[in-house]
Amino acid sequence: MCILLNALDGFDVLAISFASPGIASDWNVSRGALGIVLSMELVGMAIGSISLGNLADRLGRRPTILLCLSLMTIGMGACAFVNSLNYLLVFRFLTGLGVGGMLASTNALVAEFANAKYRNLAVILMATGYPIGAIVGGYISTELLALYNWKVIFVFGGAVTGSFLVICWLLLPESIDFLASRRPQNALQRINKILQRIGHNPIASLPKLENQQASSGFSTLITNNLRAVTGLLVIAYFAQIMTFYYILKWIPKIVVDMGYEPTSAGTVLVWANVGGAVGSLIFGVIASRLKLRPLLIAIMLCAFVMVSVFGLGPQTLLQLSVVSAATGFFTNSAVVGLYALMAQSFPAEVRASGTGVVIGIGRGGAALGPIVAGYLFQSGYGLFDVSVAMGFGAVVAAIAIFSLGPVLKKYQLSSQV
Repeated sequence: MCILLNALDGFDVLAISFASPGIASDWNVSRGALGIVLSMELVGMAIGSISLGNLADRLGRRPTILLCLSLMTIGMGACAFVNSLNYLLVFRFLTGLGVGGMLASTNALVAEFANAKYRNLAVILMATGYPIGAIVGGYISTELLALYNWKVIFVFGGAVTGSFLVICWLLLPESIDFLASRRPQNALQRINKILQRIGHNPIASLPKLENQQASSGFSTLITNNLRAVTGLLVIAYFAQIMTFYYILKWIPKIVVDMGYEPTSAGTVLVWANVGGAVGSLIFGVIASRLKLRPLLIAIMLCAFVMVSVFGLGPQTLLQLSVVSAATGFFTNSAVVGLYALMAQSFPAEVRASGTGVVIGIGRGGAALGPIVAGYLFQSGYGLFDVSVAMGFGAVVAAIAIFSLGPVLKKYQLSSQV
């Protein structure tokens, strides 16, 4: 179910990319203003990752996911009926708020229901849902755009998100770890009911509580041994996600500006996500056999090369699709690798807090990427120059991950990276 929820996130976030050519045409929106529109839900995601992620630790994963789905349903559906850019920005922010909280909640839920042996694989599989959702949603959006205007994408998105709200209300369980640590009313009965559903024997009593350090998680992240780790991971995620979202957000508009129809632009974006899905799966297999950090550095450098190649402006749709797929392969693999690296770098007692801070602050890069690219285009820079500048974020991320190695070794935080 969390894979499907992440797939829903993939479509909801990219819906504005599929709709952007039509919005620019109907409302005569400049590239600079369009960059802000493309980034608004990413601003919401940054805030949602920290605020609603924290809510999931206090109220539970299940109610937070239901709240996030409600926000996403309202945000997506309302975008189909707005008639001004300002209202569009408001509802894209609301959608992003729900998506950000969803990412934090499903990450925790998957890790807490997976066993130790397959936990990393489970998280990677969940992350693969994101490009899969973009692929499926992209094909559907392409067909819808051939028959209707851009607003139908949000009608479809709102309807699907609303159906997930009903499904999760009926079927999604609470995290056993959350129930055992927070101990709400009837915690033991609720845990045994979930254990029965997943084929385990009931327990006679709740386990003894260990010393909890979660309440001091944020302050712990700025202590001597974790300050540098937190800072370097924030820099790496911020820079890489900036490169990643430049590609995802601007492909449709770039392809349309080359003279192709919006439906063709949607197809190219789908291929970028096909590459991303394949890349994350292959990365998961390889990362189980090789050291994660050197592999991640190599992937990031390849991402820079492919974003630069994309900037050369392949002329045929086939060339555009192939290059976009290869670019998505490396850029998405780098993002998935960073999620795994966060889990390995932070001690267990501050893993949730550390991951939330890195993702929350790093989402600023997701918001900034399309905006910076938009104003670079508006200032007269060509596709290649903009692509090299935006792709350099992957190089910055690689440098940060390289610098992380000595820090982890110094404080003996991880022997697996």
